Amino acid sequence: MRVLMFGRGVIATIYGQALESAGHDVEFYVRPGRAAEYGKTVRLDLIDARHSPLGRRISRTVPVKIRESVEQEDGFDLVILSVAHHQLASAAAYLAPRVGNATVLILGNMWEEPLAAVAPLPPAQVVFGFPQAGGGFGTDGILHGAVFRTVIIEADNGKSKQRHAAVQNAFRQAGFTIRRQRDMRGWLLLHFVADAGMHAQGVHHRGLAGLIGNRRGLREALLTTRELLPILRARGIDLSHHRRALLPFRFPVPTAAAMAWATAHLPIAQVSLSAHTDPDAAEARAVLRDTLHEAQRLGVHAHRLEESLGAPAKSADI
Repeated sequence: MRVLMFGRGVIATIYGQALESAGHDVEFYVRPGRAAEYGKTVRLDLIDARHSPLGRRISRTVPVKIRESVEQEDGFDLVILSVAHHQLASAAAYLAPRVGNATVLILGNMWEEPLAAVAPLPPAQVVFGFPQAGGGFGTDGILHGAVFRTVIIEADNGKSKQRHAAVQNAFRQAGFTIRRQRDMRGWLLLHFVADAGMHAQGVHHRGLAGLIGNRRGLREALLTTRELLPILRARGIDLSHHRRALLPFRFPVPTAAAMAWATAHLPIAQVSLSAHTDPDAAEARAVLRDTLHEAQRLGVHAHRLEESLGAPAKSADI
């Protein structure tokens, strides 16, 4: 399968190298002028849990094929788009006239209605999913990260079974298992408010890295998210479809204790947070801004979020 990774960020690099190792022909699209900056290889320091529950550390340098343009005639079978949610619109606008008949896997956060968020991509060619990986590039240029065995992919729900099957097969060939999500819209919005809770605490703790082993900070993050759940109800999400995912917010004290222990003692739980040391990062600010806007638009009281940001009750200027 010919696969195009949009960008050469953390998620694109982790999954791109996994798909390449499984025999797929993988290329990375970057903005003009970036190819020389990135070079033809990337150094990885990964904790890989595909074959071991706590992960196996892999340190190696892998080749990457980078291109600075995409055209319909390039003939990609699969395009994987994983960018910050506030960059989705511009990325989709660039890809729409260039994807040809490729399936486009959207792999990441979103806060708008899913198909609206990636318009004008052809809806029949779009599959939504979510990565189970994270990390960051250090000042040494090495990608320090972790990847879990599972990848979340929406159930086909009447869409093209052939496209869904092709996406799932590609990831299975790379050693991943697929967790199919029937209510992908609800799951994505729930994950977004969970991120908002974490980033709200990151404001006070030098980014998410400051939450490693921080029981109190993690508890406050869970309570902030619990306060935001009415936004999802107001947007028509049936939370009964996500009972398991909601358990941490129902029981924040024991959950925070377990998270604090895991992030302090298990490298695979720690590495995704440790890379985020900037509380003012663009994506973190965008998540907080957009969550607060929506809470205020829907009349949902988000006192913890407002207090964490120092935002007046009727202002979303962060």
